[in-house]
Amino acid sequence: MVTRSTPAASPRSYDDLEGSRAQWRNLGLLALAEVLGMSLWFSASAVSPALQDAWELSVASAAWLTMAVQIGFVVGTCLSGVLNLPDIVSSRRLFVISALLGAAANAGFAFLATGLPSGIVLRFLTGFCLAGVYPPGMKLAATWTRQHRGLAIGLVVGALTIGSAAPHLVRSLATAGEVCTLLGAIGGCSPGAQTFSWANVILVSSALAIVGGLIVALLFREGPFASAGAQFNPRFALSIFTQRGLRLANFGYLGHQWELYAMWTWVPIFLVERVAAGGGSTGFAALLAFAVVGSGGIGCLVAGAGADRVGRTATTSAAMIVSGSMALLVAVLHTAPLPLLTAVLLVWGVSVVADSAQFSASITELSPPEYTGTALTIQTSVGFLLTMVSIQLVPLVVAAAGWPTAFLMLAIGPALGTVAMLTLRRLPEATQLAGGRR
Repeated sequence: MVTRSTPAASPRSYDDLEGSRAQWRNLGLLALAEVLGMSLWFSASAVSPALQDAWELSVASAAWLTMAVQIGFVVGTCLSGVLNLPDIVSSRRLFVISALLGAAANAGFAFLATGLPSGIVLRFLTGFCLAGVYPPGMKLAATWTRQHRGLAIGLVVGALTIGSAAPHLVRSLATAGEVCTLLGAIGGCSPGAQTFSWANVILVSSALAIVGGLIVALLFREGPFASAGAQFNPRFALSIFTQRGLRLANFGYLGHQWELYAMWTWVPIFLVERVAAGGGSTGFAALLAFAVVGSGGIGCLVAGAGADRVGRTATTSAAMIVSGSMALLVAVLHTAPLPLLTAVLLVWGVSVVADSAQFSASITELSPPEYTGTALTIQTSVGFLLTMVSIQLVPLVVAAAGWPTAFLMLAIGPALGTVAMLTLRRLPEATQLAGGRR
């Protein structure tokens, strides 16, 4: 039996709903829920230095806590996509259940993890659950608009960006003592000594994810363009590689993903080293990391509005050219004065994720409406599978040749992604994007 939530309105009422209070209220609620739900992703990464000390881990070993989330997410999205879950069940219900289960798995990391093996298992489960938060969230955004679909999905991805950055902010505040004061009753935190418990940062992320799930459960409603339930068709997952337009859009996305999550994972570690070399605190480095990663939320909104006006292929190509250039510039300026380096990193943070939502918006426009959720889920599955390679390569390259070479390696992805999107721009399929704007 197909289970779907009732659309908020008929597609005939689109002209009345476009730009309406109901449209932006629901998109705003969804974006807020994504901010809160996706805070689970980098919760362990944000406290990686503390975990390295507590569990006596090397930097490469600690990276497996992030890798475990990626692996769990890939397994979850692959299974969900093959089973067509986002299209044969309610995306809203899937979001809520997944957010709550993800919060439970994340809290389990704080209470039950005693070392790397148990930590990896619990981070894997967290990532597995997030497979039901991120792709369904993008599909839910697409139900509310056609004309401004790039901006709508940009809101969701921008929320993901800020949610991913949030643990760094929590950590910087905890280091200064503010969160310690608020969470002192939990234990393991000493405001007077301005120290923090890594477990408390993890628990804050779980609490935020629970609130995000409740927002979608109680306040959010699907929009007028929620498609009818699809039939189970596991073979559809292969179409994203066999259909020319979908294939090129996904190649562009893969180039983008090669750079994005490796940058988000390792630039905070790079900043800890740079700030410490100048005598600065870990908390200050965490605050800079929050600013660099979180600034991508601005890029998502700007690129979303721009792509709806000038086209998806033009916007994604421009963003990848800028982000790849910033990777090269950081490689050159890695020892530059911190204010200059931070300015370049902020531009990189804005541009590195600006195009992300537009690849997803392209998929919603190039794929059959009834299988939009499946197409988005498979796209993210393949993309995040690639991120595991680049994330794991960075510390190996840093150990062998230093940070500059690692940043140069990341620039390869956006260069190849730009080629793919400019190729798509010349094809007839590009007229399906953004109302004919290539």
